[in-house]
Amino acid sequence: MKVFMIGGTGLLGCEAARIFIERGHEVKSVALPPLPEGAPIPPEMDIEFCNIYEKSDEEIKAMLEGYDSFIFAAGIDERVEFPAPVYDAYYKYNIAPLKRILPLCKEVGMKNAVILGSYFSFLHKNYPELKATEKHPYIRSRIDQEEVAFSFADENFDVAVLELPYIFGTQPGRKPVWVILIEQIKMMDKLPCTMYPGGGTAMLTVRQVGEVIVGAAEKSKGAKAWPISMYNMTWKEFLKIVYAARGMGENRKIISVPPWMMRMGLGKVKKEYAEKGIESGIDVDGLADIMDINLFMDTKYSKELGATEDDIKAAIFDSIKVSQAVYDGKVQLLGMKGE
Repeated sequence: MKVFMIGGTGLLGCEAARIFIERGHEVKSVALPPLPEGAPIPPEMDIEFCNIYEKSDEEIKAMLEGYDSFIFAAGIDERVEFPAPVYDAYYKYNIAPLKRILPLCKEVGMKNAVILGSYFSFLHKNYPELKATEKHPYIRSRIDQEEVAFSFADENFDVAVLELPYIFGTQPGRKPVWVILIEQIKMMDKLPCTMYPGGGTAMLTVRQVGEVIVGAAEKSKGAKAWPISMYNMTWKEFLKIVYAARGMGENRKIISVPPWMMRMGLGKVKKEYAEKGIESGIDVDGLADIMDINLFMDTKYSKELGATEDDIKAAIFDSIKVSQAVYDGKVQLLGMKGE
């Protein structure tokens, strides 16, 4: 199989490319320079440095010609800040590229597409009482992304959307997204305990994401959203690992707080957003209700796509150690790019 990828040098795309190549597939990726220093980019991957969105349709079709599978491993998540209306940014980076490129994939005879989405889509479908798409622009955009992607599926073109939860693991030279967590909990370091919501989350490692991307390209049929998880962990269990990685031991006391208390604590964040002219993709007040639930997912779908066991504790530990180093100013790493 010949695979064309947007985002093949990123944290997740790079791992998928490695696995594709190990299984005998051919991979080409478009990417924006620079490459993260020291990243294990597979030497067998053909990389074209360009902004594909600046190409004409004819130029893009020429790039896609002869390939079987399209992987969209680019875009942005809710942790990237934008001015209002923030939905416009999500549309630009996560939806518009699919509207433009998926029809071109079909025109040149490609067989399938795999889109990296978010488990917030799973949240919306399984917890309708939270009214997630009404309150949260980011979640609405992810549902819209799925609908746009599936609109191009037919008997000759399969489309898989991977609803990805929290992901742990690092790529040398690239800034982890977990620096924001360090910023959030740092203010409680001098307290005798950490106050945090009482829910939990699904999660998996970078390697496992690479495995399910490859599995979806090889196996997924029709138009299908895949809830992806390999581990389910409460915030209390997760934070014990986080504090150990920060050098504060494994016995940090974590006190679960109700949503109303979290909303009170986030008042400062709302004020800072207003002062900066930033609109949050996840509504600050509604976030408290999300964080209070155990947003757990069945692991059977990931295993069906070929995900294998990994050391999630080690992956969390590594992600947090690097994030702490970035927060402390000890290292300068490449951040997330949308294009």
